[in-house]
Amino acid sequence: MTFLWSVFTKPWSALPADSLGPLISGLGFAGAEIPVRDTAHVTPAEAGRLLPEFTARLRAEGVEVISVAGDLREPVFAACREAGVPMIRVMAELGPDGYAASVRRVRKRLEDAVPLAERYGVQVGVQPHHGRYVSSALGVMDLLDGLPVQHFRVIWDAAHDALAGDDPRVTLPLVAERLGIVNLKNVIHVRTEPAAGAVGGHWKPWFVPGPDGLADWSAALGQLAELGYTGPVCLSGQYSDSGVPVEERLVADLAAAREAAGAAAV
Repeated sequence: MTFLWSVFTKPWSALPADSLGPLISGLGFAGAEIPVRDTAHVTPAEAGRLLPEFTARLRAEGVEVISVAGDLREPVFAACREAGVPMIRVMAELGPDGYAASVRRVRKRLEDAVPLAERYGVQVGVQPHHGRYVSSALGVMDLLDGLPVQHFRVIWDAAHDALAGDDPRVTLPLVAERLGIVNLKNVIHVRTEPAAGAVGGHWKPWFVPGPDGLADWSAALGQLAELGYTGPVCLSGQYSDSGVPVEERLVADLAAAREAAGAAAV
C-alpha cells in the first residue's frame, strides 16, 4: 500500500515553516496537517497572508499540507484555495442544549458551508471525538447524510473509534465513500484517584504509543488495504505521558505503522 504518511503538527504549532519543514521531513513524514488557530503560528486572522507562504516553505522541504485544523469561516476557505490545501478539518461539538439540538446546529453550519466548499474547491472533513462531540464515525456519517460527497468527508480516527467501542473492520467500509483522511493514534483507559471524601475514582482516556492501546492499527490498515485506500494517513502525535519526547514517540509509531501496513499488503 502507498499512503501519504503525515503528521499533525500541533506539538510544534508555534514554529515558523522554516523550522517546521525540516523537523517534519527529518522524522520521516511527507505530509502534514497544520493548525490554523489563535494559538498557532498561522492564525485565522492571518491565514490569508501567512498560509500560502507557510505551505510553500513546507513543500520546499518535501512536505505536502493535507489539511488544516481550523474553522469554516470564508477567509479560511479562501486561504486554503490560495495555498493549495485541499481540506479543513473540524469536529462536531455538543452544547449544553443536548445531542439532538447540537447536531441540528452543527448540521446547519455544515449546510451553510456548502457554497463555500463549492466556490473555493476546499473540502470539509469532520472527525469524531470522544466526550462532548459526535463521537463515532457512524454518527458523523449521519451528520453528513445528503451533503455533497465530493465536498464533505469523514476523518476516521483509530483512537476515537476504539473509545466509541467500534471495530475498524466495520466502520471503515461504512465510511469508505466519504473517507478523506485516516488518523492514527491510540488510547487506553486509566483510573483516576478519587476526590477527598469520594468513593472510588473514574476512568479517563490516556493516549499511548500505537502498539499499546485499544485500537488495532493492524486491523485498520488491513481494512484499508481491502478498500484500496491510498490517501493520507496522519499520526496525531498525541501522548498523555510527556516523559518521552514526542518526536521520539512519533518515529517509533511511524515505523510501527509502516510495518503493519506492509504486513497488511502481503
